[in-house]
Amino acid sequence: MNKQHCTRRHRFEADALRLIFLTLLLSTSTVRNGRCAVPPAEKLSRGLVALECERGVFLSWRWLTTDAADTRFQVLRRVGNERRAMRLTEKPIPLTHFTDTQVERGQTYHYQVRAVVGNKEVGNGRRAVPDGRRAVPQEVTVTVTGSPKPYLAIPLQGKYRVQKVAIADLDGDGELDFVLKQPDFNVDPYQAPNYWKPSPDTYKLEAYRSDGKFLWRHDLGWSIELGIWYSPYLAYDVDGDGRAEVLTKAGEGDPREPTGHVQSGPEYLLMLDGMTGRVKQRVDWISREGYEDYNRACRNFLAIAYLDGRTPSVIMQRGTYGLIRVVALNKDLQKTVWQFEAPRGSPAAGQGAHCLHAADVDGDGKDELVIGAACIDDNGQLLWSLKMGHPDVCYVTDFDPDRPGLEIFYGFETRQKQNGVCLVDARTGQILWGWDKPTTHVHNQGMVGDIDPRHRGMEGYAGERDLPDRWLYSAKGELLSRQDLGTLSPRAVWWDGDAQKEVITRGGRLLHWASQKELLRIEGNVIGIADVVGDWREEILTCVEGELRIYTTTTPTEWRYPWLMQDRQYRLGVAAMSMGYFCPPQLSQWAAFERVAP
Repeated sequence: MNKQHCTRRHRFEADALRLIFLTLLLSTSTVRNGRCAVPPAEKLSRGLVALECERGVFLSWRWLTTDAADTRFQVLRRVGNERRAMRLTEKPIPLTHFTDTQVERGQTYHYQVRAVVGNKEVGNGRRAVPDGRRAVPQEVTVTVTGSPKPYLAIPLQGKYRVQKVAIADLDGDGELDFVLKQPDFNVDPYQAPNYWKPSPDTYKLEAYRSDGKFLWRHDLGWSIELGIWYSPYLAYDVDGDGRAEVLTKAGEGDPREPTGHVQSGPEYLLMLDGMTGRVKQRVDWISREGYEDYNRACRNFLAIAYLDGRTPSVIMQRGTYGLIRVVALNKDLQKTVWQFEAPRGSPAAGQGAHCLHAADVDGDGKDELVIGAACIDDNGQLLWSLKMGHPDVCYVTDFDPDRPGLEIFYGFETRQKQNGVCLVDARTGQILWGWDKPTTHVHNQGMVGDIDPRHRGMEGYAGERDLPDRWLYSAKGELLSRQDLGTLSPRAVWWDGDAQKEVITRGGRLLHWASQKELLRIEGNVIGIADVVGDWREEILTCVEGELRIYTTTTPTEWRYPWLMQDRQYRLGVAAMSMGYFCPPQLSQWAAFERVAP
């Protein structure tokens, strides 16, 4: 990681590279600044956020990949009902955050941020407005109470908790909105005694704007049982009109058997209008036929992938253990791009994970699908299979920045003689290193993230379900620790002012790993981690009764990095966050932060 100040020559070279990549973007819409980019149709605001803190009011905003290297920012403020905004920054600043310390309790403040290149304002911090209306300056408002809270809150429509959150711009204004699934209740298809149970209610999808306004509710009905594997959904701008759609598995009527199982009746993939919840398209879901039993037939996935490198495809999957079928549809759901099937005995059978990752593993600009311990090429053909069975831990990212391309960190539920925890080359499926002794059942989601500055690259954590064995590995395969972190699914998140991630452990404790200092105590179940608002630090989304919370940092930093959502793999990881088990999104390349002078 280069932590030196840019020289003039480096700045000139960086600007030249930006121009080259911008030209490529206009011609291919797939690559920007060496990173997989989201499509141009996704309108982007500065994502300005303001939060009261002990020092005053902390503001942060996005630095975009389209910003010139010498972009600076002015911060403006209106007080109360004043019409004129006054400048708070004596001169434009290179950082993407600012703390207003001159505030009074009980007063209301309105903030704007404007980008400056040279002596000229560019963009004026305006937000996109749908329907072609004139854009207006983005402004956020804070009333100082003297009792700061470390989160933004969106009130729900009742005193319930939500299970999942999908994040996308539903109305085209450049701000990210939320589609929630409630209630927070889960049934697993596994038919062991006291495991599966009848659903006491039906799932509802609820859409909220970024400002908390409730938009619509869609009841999935009794044909969808109350479990993650029956009810995949996500939100993404599939048709490219600047407004996200909501995709969800659905059924019809009430096909429940006397026991409460649903094993018959039609199954569909619905595309809902993100603003209204109206059904726009409906196509058949992958058939139940051919699956061995109820447990295997009831495991369903959704994802978005850029199979041609230019346009999004919608991916449906049925099956984790045994038979696996995957279908890729075009953005209108009217054409099948390809179908993939792994019947029992074939190399990819039973290789499914509890997640589905879209990532360009071979560097050709097109997305492959990592379904678990196997990878499907962009053309629908099997690229490779480890033939090791079902992994619980599965993360695709640039784990080792000294190796070209991506790696996959695994922890296997299936019993292994060796390499039950391992790192694999994402392009070839070659095992790079792993635990050289037997494992019985590596469980839950584990963790990846650069949490230790003493070791270059990421660290990976995994552990056994029924044994005390735990492993924390470096990118080079060094076993760093056998410490139990109190949970088999700790979460790594960019939060404080340095380039390393912090770790959420048991009890909602957010720890700085190197010092073990507790930075924050988070309330509620963590249902999302993503760069939703503000600068490159990530937000932590939780739900308590009657409220969605968006925890966001108020810590200053010397580092700058573009909005994480402009990395295509990260963006698609955020899209897939609402289906399957929650796996925090990962970048497609090592995050080389830039240190900028205040």
